Amino acid sequence: MLSTDRLLANHRLWVGCLGALVFFTGPTGWAQQLSNPGNATLSYTNQRIAKVPWSIHAVRVPRHPSPFELHSAHADRSAIGLTLLSAQIDQVRSNALTPLAAINGDFYQRVRAHAGDPRGLQISDGELLSGPSGGVAFWIDAQNQPHATNVTSRFTILWPKGNRSPQTTFDVNGDRAHDGIQLYTPAVGASTHTTGGREIILESASDQPWAPLQIGTTYQARVREIREAGDSPIAPGTMVLSIGPAAIKAIPTVRAGESLSLSTETFPSLAGARQAMGGGPALVRAGRKLKIIPPPGESYEATSMLERHPRTAIGWNAREYVLVVVDGRQKNLSVGMTLEELGDTMAKLGCTEATSLDGGGSATLWYAGQIRNSPCDGRERPIANSLIVVAKPESARSPR
Repeated sequence: MLSTDRLLANHRLWVGCLGALVFFTGPTGWAQQLSNPGNATLSYTNQRIAKVPWSIHAVRVPRHPSPFELHSAHADRSAIGLTLLSAQIDQVRSNALTPLAAINGDFYQRVRAHAGDPRGLQISDGELLSGPSGGVAFWIDAQNQPHATNVTSRFTILWPKGNRSPQTTFDVNGDRAHDGIQLYTPAVGASTHTTGGREIILESASDQPWAPLQIGTTYQARVREIREAGDSPIAPGTMVLSIGPAAIKAIPTVRAGESLSLSTETFPSLAGARQAMGGGPALVRAGRKLKIIPPPGESYEATSMLERHPRTAIGWNAREYVLVVVDGRQKNLSVGMTLEELGDTMAKLGCTEATSLDGGGSATLWYAGQIRNSPCDGRERPIANSLIVVAKPESARSPR
């Protein structure tokens, strides 16, 4: 495989304006470089391994110092819904940021009223959109350091008068189970999109911040109204605690005007995290690729880990982030990778840490205005969320 680092070193182009490009080719593919102020350079390569075959797309993003940052975006700036990656990039652009590169994000629910609900954690610009599932999540902490490890929810309810019931846990903005509890925030839309159950309309009971919902925070809430039906409206300044029909008997009686508290703590603590994205499994830790052990059973989730499919991953080292998409299911272009092959690739690209994201037909990489990979469906697939590299506004850049 052609050494991307050596190729880039031989073709540096330092310029003083955003968007200057230089193209260069090599025996296994081609690369493109996007230069920015301050000698920080974003680069893209497409490496072709004809023997397998594989087509590997990689974007390298300098970390320190850097005018770039990663944003976690969701379709329609919501907590549910599906849109193309290119549409999510346009959302970020309209927020006065300059998008430069992007990859698809987490696995997600594809059907029913909550289609687009991520299977795991998502935090977008500090707003908690979806809770952790216990699996691996990628996040950037308050000190701007990246992490990827299992995150466990400790989302709990303290009922009025300090009463606790066996059912005190909840999730956020998802498809409420018959025996589950979900907290719906304005990010889910105008209503809860639920059917049946009991719904408790909440408003702030203190002068502390209320919305948007944040991770690692305890909220004091007052019961405004109780509805014995689903699909409650979410008015400005409210959230809705939705209790499934089978969970109603397990919770204490709650009346309008009473107060309760909601905790969004996790283990490990993610307090202060501004961006996060679920995914997994982890591929590389401390510079060593990990052995992939599928969960027991014959589910597609288990068997697909050992099969070759299109793949998406994010990795990093002390110098840079590396965003990767491997094309697949196209025998004359690229057959895809197993997760262990993907881990080996991330390690060879210099990542000391890496985790996989959603793959298959969702695997998409956008760079400098174009979709660069070859999605296996022949076109972009609507997806729930994405990780987008943006150029920070001058006012947000740290002095050098």
